[in-house]
Amino acid sequence: ASFTISLQKMDNTTVTIKLKPGISPSCLIRIKNVFRADLKIKSGENVTFSFTCSTPEKYFIMEIQKNIDCVSGPCPFGDVHLYPPGLPRLNRTYFWDVKASTKAGLELKFSTPWLRQLEPGETCPDSISYNINSCIDNATVNLGTFCRNGSVSRIKLLGGVLMSLHLPWHSLLTTSGFNIANRASIKRLCIIESTLKGESSVTLMSPNYPLGFPEDELMTWQFVIPSTMRASVFFHNYSLSNCERKEERVEYYIPGSPSNPEVFKLSDSQPANIAGSFNMSLQGCDQDAQNPGILRLLFQVVVQPPQVDENVTHLLDLSKEKNMTVTIHSEGWPRQIPLVSEPVCLICKDPRTCDRALTLASGAAYRISFLCKDLSRLRITAEKGIGCMDIRWCQRKIYSLSVPKVITRLPIQLHKFIWKVLATDLINVEITSPSLKLQQHLGEQRCNTSYSYSIVSATPETELNVGIFCPGGSIEKIQMRNNITIALKTFGKGFINESIPQDLKMSFVPHIKDECTFTVSPNPKAKVYLQTPNWPYSLPPYVSISWFIVVPSQQTARLGFSKDRMGIVCETGRAYVNIKEEAPGAEETVRREDEPLPQPRNMHHSFWVNISNCKPVDKTQLTLQFWVTFADKQIDLGIILAVVAGAGVLTAIGLTVCCVKKKKKKTQNPMVGVYNANVNTQMPGKKVLFEKGRQNNESHVYAVIDDAGVYGHLLKESNGSVAPEVDVYRPFDGPIGSLPPSPPPFSFRKDIKRSCNTEEEPPPLTDTDQDNYTFAHQKSGQSKANEKGKGDRSVPLLENKEQDGLVE
Repeated sequence: ASFTISLQKMDNTTVTIKLKPGISPSCLIRIKNVFRADLKIKSGENVTFSFTCSTPEKYFIMEIQKNIDCVSGPCPFGDVHLYPPGLPRLNRTYFWDVKASTKAGLELKFSTPWLRQLEPGETCPDSISYNINSCIDNATVNLGTFCRNGSVSRIKLLGGVLMSLHLPWHSLLTTSGFNIANRASIKRLCIIESTLKGESSVTLMSPNYPLGFPEDELMTWQFVIPSTMRASVFFHNYSLSNCERKEERVEYYIPGSPSNPEVFKLSDSQPANIAGSFNMSLQGCDQDAQNPGILRLLFQVVVQPPQVDENVTHLLDLSKEKNMTVTIHSEGWPRQIPLVSEPVCLICKDPRTCDRALTLASGAAYRISFLCKDLSRLRITAEKGIGCMDIRWCQRKIYSLSVPKVITRLPIQLHKFIWKVLATDLINVEITSPSLKLQQHLGEQRCNTSYSYSIVSATPETELNVGIFCPGGSIEKIQMRNNITIALKTFGKGFINESIPQDLKMSFVPHIKDECTFTVSPNPKAKVYLQTPNWPYSLPPYVSISWFIVVPSQQTARLGFSKDRMGIVCETGRAYVNIKEEAPGAEETVRREDEPLPQPRNMHHSFWVNISNCKPVDKTQLTLQFWVTFADKQIDLGIILAVVAGAGVLTAIGLTVCCVKKKKKKTQNPMVGVYNANVNTQMPGKKVLFEKGRQNNESHVYAVIDDAGVYGHLLKESNGSVAPEVDVYRPFDGPIGSLPPSPPPFSFRKDIKRSCNTEEEPPPLTDTDQDNYTFAHQKSGQSKANEKGKGDRSVPLLENKEQDGLVE
């Protein structure tokens, strides 16, 4: 097919057809018998041509440029047409270069559906785009690139304009979509008008974005909004230049405001909840010539109907809190920005200070309100700092790691509460959960509570992800080094109900040997799984972790590992697993990384498990998991049989002794001697003198004495523990004193058992008699008076109950 392009001389239009950049000339333009790779048609020319291929749109692009001079002659105001007609279907770009004086202004008015400004890197869905540049003298400022279907309805410029429209080859668009009008000077770079109807939002950027706004320039955005709607401004990205004179600022003109214009810094929270239309201006400054920097701004205006609860305030009293910040934000903040089509939720600390994310510091009380239809889309993230630089001041203090009630009382769901604990190298942190205890979140024992704790320990050498924990487990205490971050994260609305019994406590303790130490007191009926930190990644090199497992006295623990070997190869050092019971003389079980791990074993006392890492070679990781179960202690059957056998032997010995004792009593002659019954036998301690002297009183003369036993049988009958040979009588051949020997008192008999192994003599009696006893031996048949010492002893030889059975 052939094409004919005819341009009038007064059109000031040029048409250029050329190959796409980087495309080889596989298709050419043929004019009569001449083949060429490009074609340029100027005003007053009429050219007929064709292509050597059937799909020229794959190879060629077309540019149509029209120059309009509004300085030296009249300006062709009105609708701008796509000229010339009958062009081939190629990707094409129309350029309109309008020259105008800076004393006058130009206005570009766009027909519906108006325009939407593109962010850097963004493309238009229909591939139709506008690019607008302001031309002042020889300087060109890019006002932005726009797509159709937006809110930008007009743009007013100072001086000339360079306008372009890009159409894809398949576009059927026949009109430019805008017209040009002449306006008085606007005395600023440009005015961009945005018309917002109903609930909507618009994102706009400063000229030249992301490059710098022109030095010491002024521009304005006009927002046309129904008076029944509310508008809020949010700055999402900005930077400031280095000013020598003046100050970069943003000015608002709000109809009805008593302080127009309202001036804000770019770093300030911008106005919100504005009723109806308003203007916003950006003012630059005189920049430093050596280091100018750049001024740029990307912002969003959100329009929404007034909320029913916009006048309802909620008290957030942080006056008693220290080192804490509370941020109320939309769900997914700050990584996710809500879609334009989604209703915007705003948080306000006063009627005009609202934002999608509001951060409040401790030390003050706030009354906040919400401009949001659905409060379930909002979340709270809070952070609290706790520090200790001197253990003497904070060792005995216990910190409660619970969410303050001032936060849980708000009608907003808590997303995360973070405690950042800072300490010096010689101070460690101890976390306890006395009543609820903690459960480590693992594949074998998953947390199903409405919240969990993520614990990270950071030292100057390494960062240790201790793990994720939830209440209702077996871990009573965790000790860690240096700086700790504890993050409570909620899952669902049930946290408010479950947060009442929170019992997590924190305290500072002196330096510990290991990077982390767990104290575990498992439920006797549960199987507890424990694993090394940094799961599923490797334990950091040279890190040592310990677990102390508490075993009740009436139970036995069984310890086992989830795999047979550590699974690493050490480049430097050795990796060890140590197991030791807390019992006297208990042996320590040690395994290296090149040895099999211990088989499941019973532990009868509380015990330690220590895992120490080396520096592994590449692609090997130390990740270990072990389990602990409990069972009641069982008495060994061998012990039971030994006890029963021992009891039987003792019973047999007792019966034998009793039989021998009874038989001996029956066979033994009970008569051991005859003595005078008229002897005065008073209790010791009472001195009673015989009426007759010892020389003429025969009460001390015994008729018969049996050699087999004198007093031994009395002692045996008293306690059954002394053999009868203790007091067997032996004839006395030595000189006789004036004091006779006396039988031991009953109090002495009771002590025979414990003093039989010593050579100490019993203590001397306190009372002594003055008479001498004379014994007559049975063998001699004749009594001989023997004297031993002087004085009387009025001691009964036998108790009354024994005398009745011994006297004939």
